[in-house]
Amino acid sequence: MTGTLTWQQLRDLKTSELTEAGDKWHEVSGRSASDRVRVDRAMTAKITETQESDAATAAAGRLRRLSRNFQYLQSECGLVRTALNGLAGDLVGPQNQLKRALADAAALNFTVHEDGSVSYPAAQVEDLAGAEQEAPGGRSQGSSRLPLEPPALGSPGQPSLYPGYSGFRPVNPNAAKAQDVADRIARAVRSAREIDARYAKTLNGLRAEKGLDVTAATLKDVARDTADVRSTAGKHLAEGIPQDKSPAERKKWWDGLADEQRQEYLKVAPDLIGGLDGIPAAVRDEANRTYLPVLIEEMGHRGGDDVKTKLDALRMIQGKLDEPSHPPMFLLGIGDEGNGRAIVSYGNPDTSRHVAAYVPGLGTKLDDEFVDDTMKRAQDTALIARESDPSVASIIWLGYDAPQHVDVMSKGDAQRGAPAYNEFMAGISVTNGNEDPHVTAIGHSYGSLTVGTAAKQSGGIPGVDDVILLGSPGVDAQKATELGVGSDHVFVGAADNDPVTHLPTKGETALGWGLGGPTGVRVGRDLFDVGNDDLYFGKDPASAAFGAQRFEVDDGPRMILEAGLFEAHSQYFDPERDQASATNIAKVVAGRPEEIVREKHR
Repeated sequence: MTGTLTWQQLRDLKTSELTEAGDKWHEVSGRSASDRVRVDRAMTAKITETQESDAATAAAGRLRRLSRNFQYLQSECGLVRTALNGLAGDLVGPQNQLKRALADAAALNFTVHEDGSVSYPAAQVEDLAGAEQEAPGGRSQGSSRLPLEPPALGSPGQPSLYPGYSGFRPVNPNAAKAQDVADRIARAVRSAREIDARYAKTLNGLRAEKGLDVTAATLKDVARDTADVRSTAGKHLAEGIPQDKSPAERKKWWDGLADEQRQEYLKVAPDLIGGLDGIPAAVRDEANRTYLPVLIEEMGHRGGDDVKTKLDALRMIQGKLDEPSHPPMFLLGIGDEGNGRAIVSYGNPDTSRHVAAYVPGLGTKLDDEFVDDTMKRAQDTALIARESDPSVASIIWLGYDAPQHVDVMSKGDAQRGAPAYNEFMAGISVTNGNEDPHVTAIGHSYGSLTVGTAAKQSGGIPGVDDVILLGSPGVDAQKATELGVGSDHVFVGAADNDPVTHLPTKGETALGWGLGGPTGVRVGRDLFDVGNDDLYFGKDPASAAFGAQRFEVDDGPRMILEAGLFEAHSQYFDPERDQASATNIAKVVAGRPEEIVREKHR
């Protein structure tokens, strides 16, 4: 828009004209995309495949330049369309506010003037003696809220209405109503002007210079333009997303969008949908791959050790995404909140018949160890499980903050993480294309408490058939049947030398622990006649009293004598250090629980 926006212009604005203009820009963007494909496939490819000469090389170079031009047009025209749609959407609110204020003015027989001030008629009021007097009409302030003039006492030339109060003027009740209407008009116009100015700056930034040569550097500027449009139109795009709905309703929303609307989110606001449960995995992967470089660049401008730790990990994930992966990687979530967020699937969870989602535990955060070791656990599970059934996807889910040290463990992190895990699993259930997919929830270390807490929520973990608990300090349950899948479908791996599976109860003395790790705890329990099947967070999942299916794992190095420390706690997924455990996990994930090697309960 040009000039200063008036309330009359805001009233008469047809936002549909902005969206129609956006559609025209979208048509140009679409044609540019098609032309680019034709240049690349029908022209450049044929020349390079069939001809070898200096002329052919020169022609191919010019065609690649033409392709870049079309790529630039496609991107920039798409951004113009997004900005125009955002402008139309954002102006609806102020326009509706204005129209309501004008309707109220008309209903009260007020007159709205060109400057936004409001005239109101005279009114009959009663004095203290009950006699009716006429309060004169007037005109409100228009452009901004000013204090109303109070009733004047003893003003010269004003007749007295009340005995004993010389010069007291009658107050017209319409005055306050008129000022309210004027204030609402002013607020609506101010809001619309701010929106108009914001979008004007963004749209002006999308103008290309005449005769522009689209180089690789120019294409990099598209990222900056995209960020500008995202900043300006982000509110409009976010308001369209059913954030407060279920994953099933989000899937219905996404499926109902036109292709150009989906592309708008993917290109302009990938961060809004990359972590949205209920959106197809391939879409989330594309969105997060687009957003990851933006997040890395944004974090690169910050300081601090915590930021550096996360930034290094994000760059490592980017490196893995840039390389071939088997099974293929799907980036289902990424973020820097809390201790960091990363959700990675090895295999497509929407097409696989068997899907496992592993929740890591104690000490896990977005760092180099997570990328090198924790992510590999999910990949190893997928590779081994695919030996039994090739249709397997294995997910590492770092969608919560795990406690970083044993001495700060409480149920709080698990209670906060469980709803997020359940929502993620509900999303996996609604996007999987198989009629009855086999889904496994895996919790390791403190992650087993998170899984157990999720399983105990109303309705249990959505879609889950089997639960695997590894290196568990307890799951806040006394029986496997409390986890909602039946005791025959709860599987436990617990290494005898894993100290976390022997953590003393909160009411139990830690003397034995301090003297000898797991062995010391067992001795201490015998000395003090403490039950051997009670752990820090409830009944030992490996105990007979709990009633789960315990499978064979390697004992691992002893904590004291072999200086293993926590080695026994971290090798359950590793086929080199614990082939038995890794194989048993994979058998359950692949739907072959009858093939696991069982181990006696504690």
